[in-house]
Amino acid sequence: MRPEHLKTKIFLDGGDPHETTEAIRLLGFLDGQTTNPTLIARNPNAKKRLEEGHKFSTEEILNFYHFVIRELFALLPQGSISVEVYADASTTAEEMLSQGRQMFSWIPNAHIKFPTSTEGLKAAEQAVKEGLRVNMTLCFTQEQAAAVYAATRGAKRGAVYVSPFIGRLDDRGENGMDLIGNILCMYRKGNAHVEVLTASVRTFDHFLYALKLESDIVTAPFSILKEWAGKGMPMPVSGYRYNAGALKAIPYRNIDLGRNWQDYGISHELTDRGMERFSQDWNALIKAS
Repeated sequence: MRPEHLKTKIFLDGGDPHETTEAIRLLGFLDGQTTNPTLIARNPNAKKRLEEGHKFSTEEILNFYHFVIRELFALLPQGSISVEVYADASTTAEEMLSQGRQMFSWIPNAHIKFPTSTEGLKAAEQAVKEGLRVNMTLCFTQEQAAAVYAATRGAKRGAVYVSPFIGRLDDRGENGMDLIGNILCMYRKGNAHVEVLTASVRTFDHFLYALKLESDIVTAPFSILKEWAGKGMPMPVSGYRYNAGALKAIPYRNIDLGRNWQDYGISHELTDRGMERFSQDWNALIKAS
C-alpha cells in the first residue's frame, strides 16, 4: 500500500494495460498513467499487428488509441490518464485543440498532452478556458515552465501538469533533476496551480530523488515501479543525496511569473526533436494513403 509519508503521486508511463494491472498488484495503488504515441506503438497488440504486416488507417489508429485509453480508465477510474495529441512542426494550435477536445471526451479523467511549444501553449491557453485538463509535455527549461504557468493562469490546481523530461537532459550531459527542483522552487512563488510531473525517468535514483524533492507527480516505466515494489517501496532517507556524477548543473533562475506567456523563451531544440520523434512513431503505424 501507499507509503505513509509519500506526498508524490505515482504514475505509470506506458501504453500496455497488462503492465497497469501488474503495477497496481505490485504497489497496491497507482495514481494515474501517462501515454504518448511511442508508448502506444509499443503496445503488444499494435506490435503484433505490425509484425503481421498490417498497418492502421488514420481512423483505425485513433480508434485503437481510444480503446487502450478506455482499458486504462477501467483500471484507474479515479486516477489521471494523459492522452497525447498528434503534433509535428506544422501542426497548428487549432488542430491540436480539435484533437484535444475529442480525446478529452473519451474518458472522465483525461489530461490532454500538448507540447510546450508556441502552438501547444496557444492550444493549452484556450483548452483550460474550455474546462479541459492539460499536461504540457516536452518541457526542458524553467522559462518554458514559466510560460506554462502564464498560459494557464486562472486554472484550478489539478487541471494543469507540466512534464519536464529529465532523461533527455541527462543524455546531453545536463543534470535533468536540477530542472525539477528549479521549477518546484519557482512555482512556490506563485499560486501553485500547475503541478510538476517528473517525466522521462530512466533510473531508480531519478525516481527516488523525485520523491525527495516532493515533485507533485512522478511517472516511471514499469521496470522502475517493479524495482521500487521489489525493494519494499522505500522512501529516500533524510540523508539521501542524489549523485549527478559528471552531469552539468542547471542553475536556478529568478523568473517573474507575472508576464504574458509569449514573453518567455519558449523554443528548445529538444522540444522540437521530441515532437518529431513522437510524430514519426505515430506515422510509422499508419499505412500510406
